[in-house]
Amino acid sequence: MAPPAPDRRARRLGVRAWTLIGIIGALIIAAVVMMWPRPDAAPSVVRSAAGVQTSVPAPAPSPTPTGFPANTEVYDAGALPAANVFAILPQLPVDPTPEAPFAGFTARAIADIVPVWADPRGDPVAALPREYRYGGTTVAVVEKQQNWVRVLLTGRQGVPSEGDPAQLTGWVRTADVELAPMDTTVEVSLSGRTIDIVRAGASDRIATDFGWGTDQTPTPIGRSFIHLTEVTSFDYTRGFPVVYLSLQSPVLDGFGGQDVAITAFHYHDDRAGAISNGCLRLDEAAITKLAELPAGTGVVIRP
Repeated sequence: MAPPAPDRRARRLGVRAWTLIGIIGALIIAAVVMMWPRPDAAPSVVRSAAGVQTSVPAPAPSPTPTGFPANTEVYDAGALPAANVFAILPQLPVDPTPEAPFAGFTARAIADIVPVWADPRGDPVAALPREYRYGGTTVAVVEKQQNWVRVLLTGRQGVPSEGDPAQLTGWVRTADVELAPMDTTVEVSLSGRTIDIVRAGASDRIATDFGWGTDQTPTPIGRSFIHLTEVTSFDYTRGFPVVYLSLQSPVLDGFGGQDVAITAFHYHDDRAGAISNGCLRLDEAAITKLAELPAGTGVVIRP
């Protein structure tokens, strides 16, 4: 067969060249599309071994856990035992982590009385009133979830002679309470003989010595909250307010003829060393400053 004419050969070479250019262009476009970041992911810069910077999509963030599921059931909270300073509530757990920090909130019931759970997956076992003569209605939050908060409560699981008198806790629905910021705590060191009021991270030392419990009647250790502040008729307080805590004695079933053994800050003329029945004895200046703190303020007592 005779070879093609020169112009026909040139045309064939041109077609092949354009075809090759088209293939190369398609490959380049595909590579660019694959490297282009998704609109829902922020790109990060990666440098290759050759020093070339390329954009790599960042992984999508994981969803934040919301905790226990919501519960919208209606309960007769008035039929449940109220969590108050006199209550014995064996169905509620004691604080499992008394050394842990607070969640930064206080809680108060928005109705006359609201249900309290030992476990949000079950039924309520107690109730938190909005008003009560002996306080304990504005409580400290120690864990906050989307639908629930775990709070400290007044009362005891049992008296020391029969059960565990440590700090009680319970769960309430966030829809049942009003939450308020708590940026102030009180920190007590028994071994260091110091008491500090800590506001937004700034510490104010109000005592460098005070009285605390003896070995036979020790001051309870752990976190609690101020549940009531009032002036009493006790002679030894000299007319200064008593600041009552949600913690009660680890060894006394009752005290002073009462069936409670509340731990408190109060004034006393004798106020140095291990000399009390568990309360913290202070001077005039220290008890005055503590009495200014609102109900629900967190208190931590360390050894």
